[in-house]
Amino acid sequence: MLASLQLGSLISPAYACGCGAMVPSRATQVSVDRETSVVDWDGRTEQIVMRLTVRGDAPEAAWIMPVPHRATVELGDPSLFSELATLTAPVQATRHYFWPRSHDWPFAGSGNSGDGAGAPSSAAPPVEVVGRERLGPFDVARLAATDPEALQKWLQDNGFELPDRLATALKPYVDQKWEYVAIRLAPRDKNSPLGGDLDPLRLRFASDRLVYPMRLSKLASTPQQLGLYVLAAHRMEPRDAIGGNAPQVTYAGRIDPRSVRALEAVTGGKPVFVTAIEQSFPYPERIDGDHELRAAEADTPYRTMVYTDRLLTVGGVPAWVLSLLGAVLVAATVILLVLRVRRHRPVVPPPPVTVPPPLG
Repeated sequence: MLASLQLGSLISPAYACGCGAMVPSRATQVSVDRETSVVDWDGRTEQIVMRLTVRGDAPEAAWIMPVPHRATVELGDPSLFSELATLTAPVQATRHYFWPRSHDWPFAGSGNSGDGAGAPSSAAPPVEVVGRERLGPFDVARLAATDPEALQKWLQDNGFELPDRLATALKPYVDQKWEYVAIRLAPRDKNSPLGGDLDPLRLRFASDRLVYPMRLSKLASTPQQLGLYVLAAHRMEPRDAIGGNAPQVTYAGRIDPRSVRALEAVTGGKPVFVTAIEQSFPYPERIDGDHELRAAEADTPYRTMVYTDRLLTVGGVPAWVLSLLGAVLVAATVILLVLRVRRHRPVVPPPPVTVPPPLG
């Protein structure tokens, strides 16, 4: 999934189409220039592998992500993203046209160009720490919360500056008794701000439906762009647009992950159908829920084609020029033949004149 976030003392993501929210300290800024996510679902267990590319002046920040069931967290394989990008890349093709366009001779020179849900008990404490571990540069806390204010206080007590309106945005997840993964991001060099590609994180949790958390993206102040790689038994599609434009499939096809090492580690080696989905949200404040994905009516394969348009030529000469020359030659030949036939046609003498006899 591709996304960007711009944050100051309050969370104000510029491209926050992620499954969570970034929280820096009050006096610093941090942004996620790129977030790529892979979602795998086998009907019982869901996995989300995400990688963040960040920049800013914050020495540390927090990434808050809601999950419907208790999650396990581990480091992911960076090569997963490059492998999927290669597998789903658009097909490059050349498309020829006959008549010259504005950039072709004789209009503008001779060059050619291309156009190219489990729940904790109600008697549970407001916030329960169900796990905490150190994964590479990440300090990962897994939380169960039944009260958004308690969640906010716990995060603040542990160094996470949680904006008030983010606590409000988290309330629907608290009401549904979801849990959270709170990840402290820190640079490898303690004297440097956050920057560059962070190690991927892989989250796994039980789920009887394929859901992708999106509610927090409504906090964004600018248009959003969502991109997902969805791995499942069938071609998948969102149930609805949840306040954005109609989702677009950019790739759909069945892949044997045994030929792709990083993909095999995620899917367990079982063949999967890969669906790449893109969606834009011109007005993110209209986002009204999480994405729930379901199987499409058919496992129809699809691959994006990218065409380069070129003028049709024969031996380096535009085909339209040869066609016009040929038409002129044919016309000249016909005219010459007609003239020749007329020149050699025999002259028929006029019939004799008969003088009638005189009257009388």
